[in-house]
Amino acid sequence: MRLFILGLGYSARHFVVRHGGVFTHIAGTARDPAKRETIAGIEMHAFSGDEADRATLERLRNADVVLVSIPPGPLGDPAIAAFADTQAAHRRRKVVYLSTIGVYGDHRGAWVDESTPPQAVLDRTRLRLAAEQAWTETTHGDAAILRLAGIYGPGRNALANLRAGLARRIVKPGQVFNRIHVNDIATAIMAAVQRGGGLWNVCDDEPAPPQDVIAYAAELMNVTPPQEEPFETAEMSAMARSFYASSARVSNAKLKHDLRITLACPTYRHGLDALWRAGEGR
Repeated sequence: MRLFILGLGYSARHFVVRHGGVFTHIAGTARDPAKRETIAGIEMHAFSGDEADRATLERLRNADVVLVSIPPGPLGDPAIAAFADTQAAHRRRKVVYLSTIGVYGDHRGAWVDESTPPQAVLDRTRLRLAAEQAWTETTHGDAAILRLAGIYGPGRNALANLRAGLARRIVKPGQVFNRIHVNDIATAIMAAVQRGGGLWNVCDDEPAPPQDVIAYAAELMNVTPPQEEPFETAEMSAMARSFYASSARVSNAKLKHDLRITLACPTYRHGLDALWRAGEGR
């Protein structure tokens, strides 16, 4: 199989590291490949959201699997605009689109699953829903849509934030989030490639208040956690504050049933334990 990745970001790059050996050829795009750490075996192409060059289009035409990891911008999904015609001409190609559980909106901590109608009220989540629909239509319903929870893993986690002095315990009563370790994302992507089209939530088993995650990381590091800050008075950017606008417990039952996945990190504690053993936060 030949793999083409639209957007070699954090999750996509971890997928290649873990499962790249399955593919006979891997190519991918970055806004500026010169600024990206190269991964052995990946043929890099530049794509900044405008028209793609001939070589990039040719690699996409020849791909058997396309992993889409480019977030939509103010004008929509740049990948759809640039590559939809090329994709539509290849009915048998598999497409995996990485979306977000943020499209469910606020459910005041209640459980939601893939049958729950999205309540996207923020611009970024409305654009995500539009992108999901566009890729579903372009693939005639055969795209695999993976709605990811809050991503963490090596270099991007509460342990690293504590060590860098960036961790904060902001408390909003009733607020819970799901999370997902990047290695479990890689497992889900590979399972979706093998399965084909569908919609799955890719998240852990235990949605939890964000301050609890910081407290557990501090316990592992044997340091005093930051003082709790009330959400109402905490100084935050508009973007950071917007993530607290929704609270939901997202079910991963369909992911486990359909794709037969066993999560390596079913809770944030499993994930932080593994990261601590690997030397994170030291």
